[in-house]
Amino acid sequence: RSRVIVFAPDRVNKGELIDYLDLANSKWKGRICVRSSSNIYNQSLVASMIAHHGINKIEIWASRLVENFARPPKGGDRDQIKAVAIGVCDIALVNNYYLAGMLESSQEYETYAAKKVKLFWPDQNGHGAHVNISGAGVTKYAKNKEEAIQLLEYLVTDKAQQWYSDINYEYAVNPEIKNTAILGKWGVFKSDDLNLSLLGRYNRDAVLLMDRVGWK
Repeated sequence: RSRVIVFAPDRVNKGELIDYLDLANSKWKGRICVRSSSNIYNQSLVASMIAHHGINKIEIWASRLVENFARPPKGGDRDQIKAVAIGVCDIALVNNYYLAGMLESSQEYETYAAKKVKLFWPDQNGHGAHVNISGAGVTKYAKNKEEAIQLLEYLVTDKAQQWYSDINYEYAVNPEIKNTAILGKWGVFKSDDLNLSLLGRYNRDAVLLMDRVGWK
């Protein structure tokens, strides 16, 4: 899954969008929606930026980003998409599969909101769009170790990987798996190849940084 920017095409020119760092630009003052800093998606994004750019630069970036918020952070990713759709803000940070889920939703108000926004892949000329994964492991003292390993092996089968794409609208880790139609429509994008262990290493730094700059 990728942390992308959704925008209102009637209020934002796609050419204005660049990368995550640019979200601190004053041109976005009062125009950004995002969920709380307690959310792991945002923590991981900030952790990745610390890994790439250093904590001092990212603390300045985050403080300026907070100044650009259209409202105090609240709600989930779908709420950010809806906020852009109704004009509360012009852009928002969300995971791609929430937008896909809304576009495919049986709830008319969700599809209506989703169709009012567009998706933008950030940082395509730099590190690439931030990505995260669904991960799993077997604990050292697991009582059902063999069964747990069988489950993990199943999760990387073609059938399970296809489920991630078809049902949850995530990108399969197996490159041979065909993306569901909506993911295919969004095309190929450059993803950040940062070692994901660094997201854990810098998580505490990210949480403390976000607290210091007032990202509620």
